[in-house]
Parts: sequence; structure tokens; C-alpha cells
Amino acid sequence: MKTESSLNGLMAADGFWDDRPAALRTISRLKRIQNWTGPLTEVEGRLSDCAAALELLQAEEDRGMRTDAEKSLEWLEKNISDLEFRQMLNGPHDHSDTILTIRSGAGGIDSQDWAEMLFRMYVHWAEGQGFEVEVLSTSGGEEAGLREGVLSVRGPYSFGYLKAERGIHRLVRRSPFDQNHRRHTSFASVLPLPDLEELQVEVNEEDVRMDVYRAGGAGGQHVNKTSSAVRLTHIPTGITASCQNERSQHRNREVAWRILRARLYELEEEKRRKEREKLEGVKQDVSWGNQIRSYVLHPYQMVKDHRTGMETSSVEAFLAGDIQEFIQAYLKENGGL
Repeated sequence: MKTESSLNGLMAADGFWDDRPAALRTISRLKRIQNWTGPLTEVEGRLSDCAAALELLQAEEDRGMRTDAEKSLEWLEKNISDLEFRQMLNGPHDHSDTILTIRSGAGGIDSQDWAEMLFRMYVHWAEGQGFEVEVLSTSGGEEAGLREGVLSVRGPYSFGYLKAERGIHRLVRRSPFDQNHRRHTSFASVLPLPDLEELQVEVNEEDVRMDVYRAGGAGGQHVNKTSSAVRLTHIPTGITASCQNERSQHRNREVAWRILRARLYELEEEKRRKEREKLEGVKQDVSWGNQIRSYVLHPYQMVKDHRTGMETSSVEAFLAGDIQEFIQAYLKENGGL
């Protein structure tokens, strides 16, 4: 097995980029190793500092030093626990960055508003976890919300965590778009995909149609005067990917290709899953009526995960991104998947 130093040596060698796929695999391996060596080095440093502080406290009582030592011990307990949990995430792409797609489903305008609420929830969660978040693409709803939003979530094991969120999310509330404020049920789907440069997806560019158009906006100075938005269509499968958030057509095309490759990869993975289910005699039901989680705002307030039975009445905090406990509970119950 190659070590961090040997991989660094490979990257420093002449001609490293002559074989681009191999170079990308090497970078991915190095990144995966550093995702562990970095945090472990930090933990070792904190342990050494704590040991030195405790030794000094035995000789002389210092309230400030004791407070600092207690804070360091709390930090160590949390971070060691996080590393132990991360060890469960050993799927082939768990260490990877994520392309996260949120789509509105049944429920009209309410569903589109719900998709935007989920979109914000995941942005807040990712930022709270220290991940880098980038909006790749958004498609606005008819009157409010989003028909579809696509996020890039970059950071160690972001896909390992977000794969727990895959599925249908249901919202029950009094509709702000109903004059009579009747209770409505809305649905939105969440689809996390690994965002890997080295994804082995063979795509014949002749099979992909590119359409360019003017990006939509709020009007005035925000409306794009040139055709910079890009939509890619993989003709054999009908899978599409679009981006209009960047200013240049070139950059929008790059982002759309990232999304398209991830979706084609998911299509291949789905074929493999179905083949396994056929061989094993197991069938997963992922229809709209089989949501993984319900969010109820009326007549009471509750979020319930139907897979683990876990629930909370702190709906406001949950929608503000406080979802990590639910993610970890599901992954622990399923052995990290």
C-alpha cells in the first residue's frame, strides 16, 4: 500500500500528468490518506498539550490553565468520537465530495417552496460541518421556491454523510399560498451523488446535445443579455444537466458536465443495484408515497425519520441545519451502509 510520502513523490515526478486518469487516481488516494492523517496529527498535538497542562496542574493550581485543559478535553472527546464514527464510512466513495440535487415533487407551488427550504437546510448543515458549499444550478419555481437546486458540498466524507439523506422528504403545514390557509402536504426528493474527477464514466460527446440560452433572473441588471446558460442532454438516456449560475458559457458548460457525469454514474449504479435485488429477491420501494422523513408544522411540530423512528419537536432548529444527529443515527443503525 502506498504511503503519503510515496504518493507525494509520485506527484513531484516529471511526467506525472502524462497519464491524466492515473494522476487523478493518485491525487484521490493522497486526499483520502490526508483526510485521516491531518485530524490524527491534530488530535496527537492536543493530547500532548493536555498531558503537559495536567502535569503542571499537579504542581500548581491555576484556574485559567484548568479551564483551558477542560476545553481541550471536551474538544478531544468530540473529535475522537467523530473519527470513530467516520471509520464506519468505508464505502468506495464515502470520502468524496458531493453533488446534491433537491427537486420539488407533488404539491405544486408548495412543493417548490419546500424544495427551497430543504436547499437552505442543507446549505446551513454543510457550512456548520465546515464543508465548502457552492451553488451549481438553480431552476426557479412558477411563483416561489425551486423546481430544482444543485449544490456542490466539498470536504472530507461529505458524501459519506449525505448519502443518508437520499429519498423523499414530506412536509405538512398550513399553506402560505392558500388564501384559506388550509393544510397541504408537499414532497421533494434529495439525491446525493459522489463528485469525483476520476469517475470512470465513458461518455461519447457525440451523444450529448448542448443547448445554450439566456439565464433567467429577477429582471433589470440581473438578467443575462447573452446566451450563457447551458443545458446538456445525453440523447441515449434522456438525462439532462443544466447550469446558468456562472457568468460565462464556458464555466456553465464545465459545471453542467460535472453534473451530467455524476448522473450517468448514478444510472449505472442503479442498474447494478437492480441486478443485485433481482438476484437476491429484494426490491426497494422508492415511490413518492414512501418518504424517508416527515416534517410537520401543523397541527403540531415534529420531524420524524421513518427509517430509525427518531424524532424531534425542534423543527425550526432542524430546518436551520441541525440534522447531524439524525444523519449519524441512520448511518449507525445501518453500519455506515
